Amino acid sequence: MTIAASPDGMPALVLNADYRPLSYYPLSLWSWQDAIKAVFLDRVNIVAEYEHQVSSPSFSMRLPSVICLKTYVKPSRYPAFTRFNVFLRDRFQCQYCGTREDLTFDHVIPRRSGGVTSWENVVAACSPCNLKKGGLMPARAKMWPQQKPFRPTVHDLHNNGRLFPPNHLHESWMDYLYWDVELEP
Repeated sequence: MTIAASPDGMPALVLNADYRPLSYYPLSLWSWQDAIKAVFLDRVNIVAEYEHQVSSPSFSMRLPSVICLKTYVKPSRYPAFTRFNVFLRDRFQCQYCGTREDLTFDHVIPRRSGGVTSWENVVAACSPCNLKKGGLMPARAKMWPQQKPFRPTVHDLHNNGRLFPPNHLHESWMDYLYWDVELEP
């Protein structure tokens, strides 16, 4: 296929069969190649398109900007326990001082005191607070997290993800995303 202009910056927003994004953070996007492949395999419906086209000698089509899965994918109730998801749960801020710089994570109850690496014991912390608390218990360090660590649901992370929209949101995506979009009266 030949392409008039480079479509590399033209991903497709992927919606579940209920027309909601598969995920908000990271936003469910597929490359234009994966979107076209899914169209040809009849796995998605095209909801909106870019102006750019891709062409071969016998075929031409506009690039999809929003696609919807034909089969509903049941979302997992609980997300994986990862560093990124801990940061997202804690809204990318240190749970001790509130800064958003130089984040790492801290065991509220230190491992040397029997603390485990789990949703209920790990919080986002900046390096200075993490070093200051060290291996001390919260009372001894006089440092308590702003919110008690908890196991979030996927819904919790989606809600937090809406607070951090990606740098680029194509206009055709706005009807399917619920960030600060001006509503018509």
